[in-house]
Amino acid sequence: LKPSGLRLDEPAAAAASGVLTGMTVVITGTLPTLSRTEAKQRIVAAGGKVTDSVSKATSLVVVGEDAGSKLERARTLGVETIDENELLRRLGEG
Repeated sequence: LKPSGLRLDEPAAAAASGVLTGMTVVITGTLPTLSRTEAKQRIVAAGGKVTDSVSKATSLVVVGEDAGSKLERARTLGVETIDENELLRRLGEG
């Protein structure tokens, strides 16, 4: 089957590229229009990595309603915080 072009291995994943490439993003609180899953998918599609906790390695925190300790931790560490509208704007969707 190989001579016919069938690949028996998985092609290497293309490196993610986009406006959030190399950034680690945390989502906290309830976003107005996006579900957490939708927000994560859009961030990953733009090259970002989504994590659940804020640390010195966090690049950006997307803040929704009723944000709690993650927002306070971001402020303490000096991590940039944005809302959903700004996230969408950066992704070219708003």
